[in-house]
Amino acid sequence: MWVLLRSGHPLRILLPLRGPWMGWRGLPRSLAVGPPRRRYRKEALAALEVPVLPVTATEIRQYLRAHGIPFQDGHSCVRAPSPFVGASKLKDETGAATSFSLFIDKTTGRFLCMTSLAEGSWEDFQASVEGRGDGAREGVLLSEAPEAEDSEEVQRIWDRAVPLWELPEPEEAQLARVMFGLTKVTDDTLKRFSVRYLRPAHSLVFPWFSPGGLGLRGLKLLGAEGQGDRVHYMETTIPQPGAFRNLFGLPLISRRDVEVVLTSRELDSLALSQSTGLPTLALPRGTACLPPVLLPYLEQFRRIVLWLGDDLRSWEAAKLFARKLNPKRCSLVRPGDQQPSPLEALNQGLNLSRILRTALPAWHKSIVSFRQLREEVLGELSNVEQAAGVRWSRFPDLNRLLKGHRKGELTVFTGPTGSGKTTFISEYALDLCTQGVNTLWGSFEISNVRLARVMLTQFAVGRLEEQLDKYDEWADRFEDLPLYFMTFHGQQSIRIAAQDYIIGAFRKFATDSSCHVTLVIHPRKEDDDKELQTASIFGSAKASQEADNVLILQDRRLVTGPGKRYLQVSKNRFDGDVGVFPLEFNKSSLTFSIPPKSKARLKKIKDDNGLVAKKPSSGKKGAVPQISETHSDHAPNPNKPDLSKPSR
Repeated sequence: MWVLLRSGHPLRILLPLRGPWMGWRGLPRSLAVGPPRRRYRKEALAALEVPVLPVTATEIRQYLRAHGIPFQDGHSCVRAPSPFVGASKLKDETGAATSFSLFIDKTTGRFLCMTSLAEGSWEDFQASVEGRGDGAREGVLLSEAPEAEDSEEVQRIWDRAVPLWELPEPEEAQLARVMFGLTKVTDDTLKRFSVRYLRPAHSLVFPWFSPGGLGLRGLKLLGAEGQGDRVHYMETTIPQPGAFRNLFGLPLISRRDVEVVLTSRELDSLALSQSTGLPTLALPRGTACLPPVLLPYLEQFRRIVLWLGDDLRSWEAAKLFARKLNPKRCSLVRPGDQQPSPLEALNQGLNLSRILRTALPAWHKSIVSFRQLREEVLGELSNVEQAAGVRWSRFPDLNRLLKGHRKGELTVFTGPTGSGKTTFISEYALDLCTQGVNTLWGSFEISNVRLARVMLTQFAVGRLEEQLDKYDEWADRFEDLPLYFMTFHGQQSIRIAAQDYIIGAFRKFATDSSCHVTLVIHPRKEDDDKELQTASIFGSAKASQEADNVLILQDRRLVTGPGKRYLQVSKNRFDGDVGVFPLEFNKSSLTFSIPPKSKARLKKIKDDNGLVAKKPSSGKKGAVPQISETHSDHAPNPNKPDLSKPSR
């Protein structure tokens, strides 16, 4: 009795079938053939005498651009118009355009025309484009059709093979089904996939049909023999394995199919197709490799599920193949007791559709490859100023240091109590808001009414209480700004551990939501004669570590008198520039914008520990963050106490 055990799946080695009647490759001696030879067209290009250097995807794109060839960047291939398709073949039988029918592998440069089935190396393609060689247009290796001897042998074997249900003895058919685990696979499924049985070799025969129904190109024979209580499987291909590039089930794939399941065995594809009705393909060499020449046939699918087997080798192969196919569109079925190979799952009565729904994404949402980033990187290199972010109109010196206000960053802003942190950050945010940057304010220490009053005064560049007749005019213009306020108010007592959590949450929010978050944090208590540093930020080092930018409003007025206030950029993750520039406070407009006539120069510092001993030369203005804050103060104003002394 033949018993199919779980461990008895096909072995990926070529062993001759036992018996004196067997010949080379395990075929009957009457069917054995010699080693295949590669056949080229008569007009084929001469073979290169020097080693062929590898080509990169960048070189392929550059070459196509240089020759004015349009192209589309796919998952693993670059698509371009095919020079091997005549005007009469610009559309297929369904009427779909085939102008972009040439697929160029991004890794090897090898091309394949899906319409004419012409294929060749990157050098062949270059020769065709540049018109080099005799008959360069036709001088391309054809789709590697088997040579005459192979073609004759393939046809002879195919003609001798018969469907299982046509075997003369029912016992023989039942034994074959038991040997290959096909007891639950229907005759309709075998017929749809054109599977036959070769009686002399006791082997199933899986055909390799050319795309577009251009004929039989090869065969795979799967033989079985008993070894104790196990079944030993052997594979034989014509042509030889290196040239056998069949995707079993490809003729059944429709151009409209966007999802496919890849298996490592033809038997698994039969089981999957019958149980789920999904398009399924079997790789020609199982888990051993995924030939790059097959990648063009998989470009049409937006989702690929790899269910390659039930062992660790299959799992590792699935992850490797997913990287080649583009992990973002791939899902993997993890091997397990309840997730065996598809054929065994069918024989065990398991729900294959349910197993497919448990497939794990091969691409992690928090991990990307450079291939996914390359176009964005090119965009930043091509548009340096736009990549730097929105530039401040009131603080040009801040532009020289930070270059701009960028999405996805976290800025920490600090300064001594009474130095004018809230007043400065209000103008900083107003500057960006007037340029269309959506701004949301959240303040624990100042009410929304007072904050809006300060910003409206800065917006009008003057005190409106002295000209109330213009209030509606300025208020209407101010109301049109993309400016919003959170409704909470009142100082909160927060432990350092909670502060670290909040900062981490803001960091994640900025990254995930692609927005800029600015936190205003009180400094530690420092001696009045010492300048603040990055380490002066209250709490642990979490804030300065997570921040992309650290801004410090230094106020030396407390020690040396008026005129000693300046802004220091002590951290700049974008390009590393740090420095200081002076600030002048305008009481009438509550602004820190330096008067236009001032000619202050930017003074840079090398690190956070360097103290600025001299007053920076008068210069241009500067400012940083965007909108939310945890603690804040604003500049004192003796003329308006209600605006200069924040509520506590």
